[in-house]
Formats: sequence, C-alpha cells, structure tokens
Amino acid sequence: MRRNSQRNGSAPAEPTMKEVAKQAGVALSSVSRVINGHPDVSDEMRHRVLEAVQALGYEPNLVASSLRRGSTTTVGFIVADISNPLFAEFSKGAASTLDQAGYSMVLANSESNPERDEQMARLFRWRRVDGVIMSLTDQERKETVEELLRLEVPIVLFDREVPGLPRASMVTADHAGGMRKATDHLLDLGHRRIALITGQRRLRPTQERLKGFTEAFKARKLSHPKDLLRLGSFDASFGAAVIAELLEQESPPTAIISGSNQLLVGVLRALRRSGLRVGRDIALISCDDVPLAELHDPPITIVYRDTVRMGELAAEMLLELIRDESAHPRVATVPTELIVRQSTFPLRT
Repeated sequence: MRRNSQRNGSAPAEPTMKEVAKQAGVALSSVSRVINGHPDVSDEMRHRVLEAVQALGYEPNLVASSLRRGSTTTVGFIVADISNPLFAEFSKGAASTLDQAGYSMVLANSESNPERDEQMARLFRWRRVDGVIMSLTDQERKETVEELLRLEVPIVLFDREVPGLPRASMVTADHAGGMRKATDHLLDLGHRRIALITGQRRLRPTQERLKGFTEAFKARKLSHPKDLLRLGSFDASFGAAVIAELLEQESPPTAIISGSNQLLVGVLRALRRSGLRVGRDIALISCDDVPLAELHDPPITIVYRDTVRMGELAAEMLLELIRDESAHPRVATVPTELIVRQSTFPLRT
C-alpha cells in the first residue's frame, strides 16, 4: 500500500529509496543493488527489499537510473521466426539467464526478412540496449552488417558467422558431427540414395552439415549423391517442393535428412501426398527434437542439440562482454547426438 503522508498540504509524497532501506532494515546501497539487478545479492536480501518496496508502494525511476549508470539493463533479441519451436527453447534459456542477472530481454521478430534484421538492429541502437543476441536471416547482407557495426554494443550470434564485428561472440552446435552421425546411421542400414534438404549454402549450419554428410560417404570410399542435394531454404514450402520433385526422379531417394524442424513439416506433407509411409517405404531423419518429431507415427530419428543450453550460453557470453570491456569474443559449441527412433530402417533389397 502506498504511504499517505503529506508534506505542506500537497499530494501524498512518493516513497524514497531511503525509506525502503529503513523499512527493510538494510543499507541504502543494498536497496540500490537489488533494484538495479546486481547479481551479487543474496536471496534473503532480495526478498526483504522487494517486500519493503511492495509495502511502501515504491516505484523506482529506472529510466533516470539507467541514464546515470549509462546502462539500460536491457538486451535485444532478434529472432528469425517466433513461431519456430527452436527459437522458443533458445529464448527460454537466454531470458532465464538474463533475468537472474537483472537484465530484461526485448524480443523482435524479423520474420526471416533480412531487411527487418537491419531495421530491428537499428531500433535496438535507438533504444540504447546494452547488448544484442540475434539469429540473422542473411549473415552476408551488406546493409545489415553495416547496421551491426553501428550498434557499438556486444553481440552474440546464434548459428551465424559475421567476420569483422569487433565484439561479437557466437553460440553454435556441432552440426558437422551431428550430420556425420545421421549419415553414418543410414549408410550402416544400407542406404546410398540419401537426400539432404537444408538451408542456403552461405549459412554456417548448412556448410557444416554438408561437410559432415560428404565426409561420411568419403570415409567409406563412396560418392555422395549430388543429385539428391537440395540447399536453399529452411521453409516448409521449400521442403515440400523439393521432396515432390525428388520423388519423381528415375532413381528417387530411399532416405531423407531434413535440415530443420520447419523443413520437416514440408517433407512430411510431400510424403503423405505421395502415399509413401515413413519408417516403411522411406527412411527419415530430421534436425532438432521438436514435438512433431517425437509425436509423429512412427517417431522420427533426430539430430539433437540442447537449444535451451544454447540460449543460456548466449546470455552468459553476452554478459561477459557487457561487464568486461577487455573480455574477448569467443565461440561456444554445444554437442549433437543422434536419437534413433522408428523412422529409420534397413534398406530392403
């Protein structure tokens, strides 16, 4: 409840930080640390201060406070597609870590539009955020890179590599290793006509997955089926279109590897229309463990990476760069593993 004391007959006076400190029985500096989200505050101290804040109805002026500190304790996150479960898990990990450190996260959806990447980066520059986490649609677009250089705050890139950014770390996964395991699994089952459907060639995950795919064939002194490679987009519509086309070939694939959970949607649509049954007529592996892969009948073999942990790492690395100007950007790579389910089976001859 807000205090109703009056001074000189004027409107009720706003509670002060000093009064909060007195109510909580702590030092004024302790109140400041709690309100400003300082990480080195005990749970007991935070609880006492916040109880006093609520009892007095104290409302801190965070804008004025941020101007004094030169920090907004706000981080921007540019996500390519907010409807993608992958980014939901990543955001969950990042937001939780930032919250524990006293930072809030502002989410911006670029809708997989490279121009919006640029626009959102500009918006965050105007908002004076302390740092930015982003998953770029096009990591080579000149206008976007130029806007990122104007940000002048630490950046963490999710699965993207942009040379020339002075204070940019990256969190990624062992895509090459994961794709090598997936391809080896299918080769062990006797498949040779394996289709790989994934994103644009210029993107780091695509390059790494293509490397793992070709290395698996090369290690067995086999030629990988170049006519079954389809690199171009992570969209469901792309997946559906290329699978429909590949199934019309004289020598169609006996197995498919989908490079994203969104592609998987399109792949499954095309297979259903063709009448082919996953796990019986054609083998299928996808990247990332989303509910669709687990709940599909049969459940789909996947290349797993811990995207919640990737979000946590992204936030941790960003906080390092924000708090220490001498900290060097770095790359964090989470492992991948193959989770085998019923969508893959031995080739029938």
